[in-house]
Amino acid sequence: MSNPSMNNISVDDKRKVADTSASVRVEERFIYQDDELIDKAFNWGQFSRLFSYMKPYARQLLPFILLMMVLGTVTKLAVPLITGMAIDRAIQPANGMPSLKLLYGLTALALVLYLIQWAANAYRIKYTNIIGQRVIYDLRSDLFSHIQRLSFSFFDKRPAGSVLVRVTNDVNSLQDLFTNGAVNVMIDCVQLLGIVVILLFINWKLGLAVMLTVPIMFFVSTKLRKVIRRSWQEVRMKNSRINSHLNESIQGIRVTQAYTQEKQNMKYFDNMNLSSKQSWDKASAMNQMFGPMIEVTGGLGSVILFGFGTMLIASGEIEIGILVAFANYVSNFWDPINRLGNMYNQLLVAMASSERIFEFMDEEPSVADKPGAQPMPRIRGDIVFKDVIFEYEPGRPALKGINLNVQAGQSIALVGHTGSGKSTIINLISRFYDIKSGHITIDGRDLRDVTLESLRSQISIVLQDTFIFSGTIRDNIRFGRLDATDEEVEAAAKAVHAHVFIEKLAKGYDTEVEERGNVLSMGQRQLLSFARALLADPRILILDEATASIDTETELRIQEALKVLLQGRTSFIVAHRLSTIRHADHIVVLDHGEIKEEGTHEQLIQRKGVYNGLIEAQFRFL
Repeated sequence: MSNPSMNNISVDDKRKVADTSASVRVEERFIYQDDELIDKAFNWGQFSRLFSYMKPYARQLLPFILLMMVLGTVTKLAVPLITGMAIDRAIQPANGMPSLKLLYGLTALALVLYLIQWAANAYRIKYTNIIGQRVIYDLRSDLFSHIQRLSFSFFDKRPAGSVLVRVTNDVNSLQDLFTNGAVNVMIDCVQLLGIVVILLFINWKLGLAVMLTVPIMFFVSTKLRKVIRRSWQEVRMKNSRINSHLNESIQGIRVTQAYTQEKQNMKYFDNMNLSSKQSWDKASAMNQMFGPMIEVTGGLGSVILFGFGTMLIASGEIEIGILVAFANYVSNFWDPINRLGNMYNQLLVAMASSERIFEFMDEEPSVADKPGAQPMPRIRGDIVFKDVIFEYEPGRPALKGINLNVQAGQSIALVGHTGSGKSTIINLISRFYDIKSGHITIDGRDLRDVTLESLRSQISIVLQDTFIFSGTIRDNIRFGRLDATDEEVEAAAKAVHAHVFIEKLAKGYDTEVEERGNVLSMGQRQLLSFARALLADPRILILDEATASIDTETELRIQEALKVLLQGRTSFIVAHRLSTIRHADHIVVLDHGEIKEEGTHEQLIQRKGVYNGLIEAQFRFL
């Protein structure tokens, strides 16, 4: 009995079930390879590299921020001194005569200092947020731009969700560090230094006694930092896996529902979600250990302060106001230490993210312009493969010594079983990958000697599984040439017979299509891709199973259009349909990365070889 849910998905979706199921396992493997924990010592070079993004704004805003920081810190440190002075000079002076006038004056001075401190902090926060947002903007832009330049081999090894998490989650996790963290560290350091100087100045004996607890706190926190850093790396890794699985699940929802695998998919997600929660709980627990440590250490410091301070008061070495001032300063002393401890945890989180970001930023494109590469002149279309060997993985050649001569204006059909090397050849023409050995030339120029942009701008590709962007139909067609007029867009659509179905839509060419064009049929998406490629007016046109999902009537119309549109262009056609390849000028039969036969349709039929066997097999299944 058939599964009723299978009736709700298209034939094309059913055809992709096996490939999708296999890709799930492949993607899972790549997730674990890509997101291994980075277990390294704290990298100060990377830390400096991260903060180099602040340099462009340092001259503009940093002096003002530093001025506000110093002003706010100085006014804050002055208040405890005024409090102690008010006790010893105005409330309980040595002569026994309280002075209300002095008390009012000191109170007014404290109030003014509080107002100055509030204003300085308000402006500092405002401008540090401005710098922080600009830095995040620059970092995200640099990362996205770099990813755009990476080669196909990079994306072959990583699921989309793993790439997505670097640009979103990992960059966002640095936001607090840049908007508040960096300046707060400077404020706390200045405040700590100021407190130490003041304590030692007021009474060096009591000051040294209070600071005896600092080495204890430093020793314990140092022991924890490696564990905390690794814990946050693990959190990032688990989140990356969740994002990758979410991306896969959303794209494969039709297959999941068709095979009623929702429960299994949910169980798998729950396991990942639970693992992420446990990692977060562990890292968060490590974070929370800093607070109690600071409180215990602060409590020990308070015991020392009041015990030794009482002795000094009894001996007449200090007055009560000095002890009160000391108590305020000690309180203010532990607060920045506590914040610095939390800041260190925040820094560990940021460094875990920055390691992942810079891992991508340091990834060099496997295919790039070599020094001295020249722009490709206007292509005529003579293409030569000479002894070309190519490997996706070392030791497993996908092409084995390919030799092929294509004359300008010819249409070349590539046929063969799945995995024979057809798509590899067309990928090499656009230099999406570099060959291991041999040469590929266009018009006598080695592809490695010309710039990628000048080469690819003269080549258009229409794939079987075409990609439609969110936006209007007009925008999707214009993607082939952004400066094309509306008339040129419509002319391209008419040439491939897409104009007919577009005009029937509610808003015609201004109809909004959803992500991946799900509101359109597979055939309609392919027609739009055809129009996009033709609008680009390429010198070389590549059709990779481009008519596989188009009905026979539409295909016949396209074949008529191609007779005119392919004239004067070199074209490569990867197809299985006899109607698509029989009129090609030259047919190349591939098998396991080798060329087995070449010739016209009639010549190959007469040979009764591999090509003839493919054609006969096709007719047997009609």
